[in-house]
Amino acid sequence: MPTRDDGRHPLSILMGGPWGAIEAMAPTALFVIAYFSFNNNLTIAVGVALGAAGLLALIKIRRGERPIRVLTGLLGVAIAALWAAYSDDPLGFFQVRVLANVLSALAFAISIFIRRPLIGVIVGPLLGTGMRWRSDPDLVRGYSRATWLWVLLSLVRAGIQVPLIAAGQLAWLGATPFLFYGLVALTVAGSWWVMQRTLPAGHPGIRTPQSETSEPDR
Repeated sequence: MPTRDDGRHPLSILMGGPWGAIEAMAPTALFVIAYFSFNNNLTIAVGVALGAAGLLALIKIRRGERPIRVLTGLLGVAIAALWAAYSDDPLGFFQVRVLANVLSALAFAISIFIRRPLIGVIVGPLLGTGMRWRSDPDLVRGYSRATWLWVLLSLVRAGIQVPLIAAGQLAWLGATPFLFYGLVALTVAGSWWVMQRTLPAGHPGIRTPQSETSEPDR
């Protein structure tokens, strides 16, 4: 994910481009592929997942991405892989992902109630507007409504994985990142639609926060 506005569609920044897709899908898919390819060898599967995550982290560092994003992606895979190794169960990799989605939904919801919706917190600095959107009631309202979509996304992902884990469907779980990336794309599109529907006529847009006392350019 870029560290500043690069001229792309504002909320499309959340997708992370081609590298965002690879990061979202590769470690999980490779974990499952390696597990089945090497006669259910969990050690090799864990090593492959960690190796993929480490390589992606190095690429992101070379691309100048923010350290917090690099560390978050790496830790997400590392914790899931190490829990699978500790529990001696490949399904453990996905149990951690379910917990992460539940916690993500909770974080998104709390951010709305404290009037710091996470979509605004993430997108604002990337667009170069920082947190100035917090002085704009229309943008606060728009970001809050858009953030609810991300609450729903996190709960849907957890809801898909739980029955697959219960049924021991490791192969299907390995395919979920491809489905989830599609759901993220829909959520990004939905977020932009919600923002557009929320902002009143005459508002200069997401890139130009207005204070409560200022008049939008017309």
